[in-house]
Amino acid sequence: MESNESKILRGLNPAQREAVINYESPSLIIAGAGSGKTRVLTSRIAYMIECGVDPRQILALTFTNKAAEQMRERIAQMLPDRRSRYIRMGTFHSVFARILRAQADRIGYPESYTIYEPSDVRNLLKTILREQGLPDDRYKPNMLASRISYAKNCLITPGAYLANATFAAEDRQAQIPEFGNIYNLYCQRCRHNGAMDFDDLLLQTNILLRDCPDVLALYQEQFRYILVDEYQDTNYAQYVIIRRLSQHHSRVCVVGDDAQSIYSFRGAKIENILSFQKDYPAARVFKLEQNYRSTRTIVDAANSVIEHNARRMEKHCFSAGAEGEKIRILKAYTDREEAEMVVSDLREKIRSTGDAWSEAVILYRTNNQSAVLEDNLRRRGIPYRIYKGSSFYDHKEIKDLLAYIRLVINPRDDEAFRRIVNCPARGIGDTTVGRIAQLAADRGVSMWEAVDALVAEPAADATQRTIVRKVSEFVAMIRALSLARHDKGLYDFGLEIASRSGLLAAYRAENTPEAASALDNIEELLNMMQEFKERCDAEIRGGERKPEEEATIEEWLQQMMLQTDMDQEHPGENDKVTLMTVHSAKGLEYKYVYIVGMEENLFPSQRALESADGIEEERRLFYVALTRAKVAATLSYAEMRFRWGNMEFSRPSCFLSEIDPRYVETEVDLGQERRQRRDGGEGPAAIDELRRRFDYRFQQQRQGGSGAASAARSAGYGTGGGSRFGRPADGESGIARRYPRTAQPGAAQTGPSRPPHFGAQPAARPVEAVRVPQPSTEGMRRLGVRPATPSAGAGATSSAAAAPSAHPAAASSAASAASAGGYAVGDRVGHATFGAGVIRRIEQLNGDQKLVVEFDSAGVKTLLAKFAKLTKLG
Repeated sequence: MESNESKILRGLNPAQREAVINYESPSLIIAGAGSGKTRVLTSRIAYMIECGVDPRQILALTFTNKAAEQMRERIAQMLPDRRSRYIRMGTFHSVFARILRAQADRIGYPESYTIYEPSDVRNLLKTILREQGLPDDRYKPNMLASRISYAKNCLITPGAYLANATFAAEDRQAQIPEFGNIYNLYCQRCRHNGAMDFDDLLLQTNILLRDCPDVLALYQEQFRYILVDEYQDTNYAQYVIIRRLSQHHSRVCVVGDDAQSIYSFRGAKIENILSFQKDYPAARVFKLEQNYRSTRTIVDAANSVIEHNARRMEKHCFSAGAEGEKIRILKAYTDREEAEMVVSDLREKIRSTGDAWSEAVILYRTNNQSAVLEDNLRRRGIPYRIYKGSSFYDHKEIKDLLAYIRLVINPRDDEAFRRIVNCPARGIGDTTVGRIAQLAADRGVSMWEAVDALVAEPAADATQRTIVRKVSEFVAMIRALSLARHDKGLYDFGLEIASRSGLLAAYRAENTPEAASALDNIEELLNMMQEFKERCDAEIRGGERKPEEEATIEEWLQQMMLQTDMDQEHPGENDKVTLMTVHSAKGLEYKYVYIVGMEENLFPSQRALESADGIEEERRLFYVALTRAKVAATLSYAEMRFRWGNMEFSRPSCFLSEIDPRYVETEVDLGQERRQRRDGGEGPAAIDELRRRFDYRFQQQRQGGSGAASAARSAGYGTGGGSRFGRPADGESGIARRYPRTAQPGAAQTGPSRPPHFGAQPAARPVEAVRVPQPSTEGMRRLGVRPATPSAGAGATSSAAAAPSAHPAAASSAASAASAGGYAVGDRVGHATFGAGVIRRIEQLNGDQKLVVEFDSAGVKTLLAKFAKLTKLG
């Protein structure tokens, strides 16, 4: 069929049209912000089916269930004959969880395996730490979980980890020498419990495809066309799966934007998209550069920032819309005044335009920045909501009900047993649970299997009789629910569990608003069961499912456990101002965007300053924040901010100076006007004192009256004399000076080594030969381990830790002789929060000192001597 005959192609611009019709070769679709990538992806799939491709041969992978549902709906509208229902479409985890359930026996798992959510993972790790007698203040469960997740996403099994001497050296240096054993015990316990965590769904899929050639051949034949959305967010495990499945046909289409790769902390590898052409030499590249969302000013300003990144793919986004207003930058003395300025400006903006509150969003780098914003919004009566991702599934009553269902389905699930054996309270305390766990360990069975057998047999001693007396009713209830599972429909079975478990009765007896809310949540979960059943019944009537494939509790539970933190309702649906982190805002858009806290060590974060890759990702994060705006973007920063109880001085973010001045309104200081008609917030006297201190400091710097100020200017952080936002006169930021562009080769020239970031391996290594990649020290450093220095051998690392980077200002010797108030440059001092450190610079203020201290573990901090309460160390 000719392309001009298809209605699917109507309305596409030339670049979009080319990306849709060329589907037989590997394709890389670079989609800039607001360029219509979802429309291109759905149009391409619909066009393929219209041209005769069997929808059963199409695998479409997304990062949220919500995105998959929206794409399926759009394709169904383009193809009214319902052929689209046969497409295998969903998130990586949901698609491969279904494959693993069908092939579970091939890798030693039960078909009814449980999927552990993050709280289950942490609880299991806490149990292992208690059993091993390890302190949880050193072996923190959250840290262990993150480290295990990173290892799995890089396809490093416990055996490979324990066999690597470099990892052992790094663990000893990080004072967690038992991590390898913990990782090994954790994986053993998961397998014993018949459970996988989210990362196992990818790791075990790779193991299945690696160790079972017949299974690999089956799915290679089935999925002849593979499409991946948000490819820049894929990790190494996902990359290898795609490579294996496409090994013979190479018909892979990936859609993404390297400029929006912001999830490295989750294991995402920007190298995957940067090296796509290297992986698929026959690939065609399509660039979607027209932005349909934002004004020309916003798009051009975002371009001027992202161009500072060395590792990027060349493209030039543009907008055909209105020029729009310039980007405004608000300056405040303190974080409290910043919040007051932003909220007042937002209120005036909405009142003057008549727009809904939901058209505005306030973005911040870290969640703790929301408190002062909330305070100002409440005082002005502005409705708002904080968007923190998934919350419904985090409620205790929901976790409890799901744990009951999990135990009925999978009696080997010890974590589910621990959660519900005394919920509601049945007089089964921690001592009894510990005895049950010991009995299960002695017999080599699960905790449920241990008590189930114990109740059925004569008790051998007083301890066992005590256990039997306490758990008999619980055992009888679980047995009855196991029988009811086969006799009742999905909704009725859920209601039976909620009733017989005692959860409904317990909350009804409380008669409190919190209990009423819990009952509403339980009702909503049961309604979701009924909705799932009705959807499955409709699919049976429509021929999408076989008549014998009725909705099951196992299928419903798997869908529930695979919900992501990005599958919730759109945060702007209610008429409220939205507050969220920049990471949460990805994929969303608003008329008016406020980005607060644009300061060094906050945005970009202090950790990002430790590496060139880190600062480039922070810059991509700022690019994402800026391109959320459709009409106007306002940036703000404070010159002082409370951190850990101390008022610290701040420098404007280097990203502010990277915006082309043509797109920025002159720096706005609304503080004086606000203070004259203040309706709350800090008292006028306090603000005046802060202003006096800053005026004194800036006057000293402008006059060159202090050695410390001169040193700051020489280090690239001066604030006067032709320096905008603290930028040096030569136009190069302090960050750029530390990490010059020449130090980073262009992505198109080199591409990544494989596997990305867990050590160096031959780039040309065939995918079928991939077994266990070597971990990158950079990745492990992010999880709390100091990086090791690479040795000359390929893929090897030494155990010597790299020394932490010194702060740029530490190179200055101008203040080396400064001392006052008992402090001198070079003094080693201690702080109640930050620990031990060395004073690198001292600046004299009116009646006080500003101390720049480089702490051993907390990095560089700027403190006021009067409030810091430092202790001199020997």
